[in-house]
Amino acid sequence: MTDTIYPRATREIGERRRQLAPQIDRAFDECSKQVFAPGALPEKTKQLIAVAVAHVTQCPYCISGHTKLAHRKGATDEEIMEAIWVAAEMRAGGAFAHSTVALHTLDTLR
Repeated sequence: MTDTIYPRATREIGERRRQLAPQIDRAFDECSKQVFAPGALPEKTKQLIAVAVAHVTQCPYCISGHTKLAHRKGATDEEIMEAIWVAAEMRAGGAFAHSTVALHTLDTLR
C-alpha cells in the first residue's frame, strides 16, 4: 500500500511484534496456517471468505493481503468483486435487521 494513512507493514514491524509476544505470535501464525489449509473448504473459497470479511472489518492490510492470496489461489477478479458485494450486502443487512430494535423501542414510547 502506498500513499495511505496506514503505515506500511514491514519486516521490522513483524519482527518487533514477534519479539514483544513470541509465543502468542507463533500461536497466531499456526492458527492462520491451519485455518487457511485445505479442508472441507478449498483454499480459494477460504480466501474469498477472507476478502469479504476483511471488507466488513475494514482492515486495509487484510483486504490487500487476502485479495492477493485469493488471486494466487485461482480466484478471478469477478469472484473477488462478488465476494465484496456479498460482504457489503451482509453489512447493510445488519443495519436493516437491527431496525427491529429501533421499531420495538418506538412502540414502547407510545
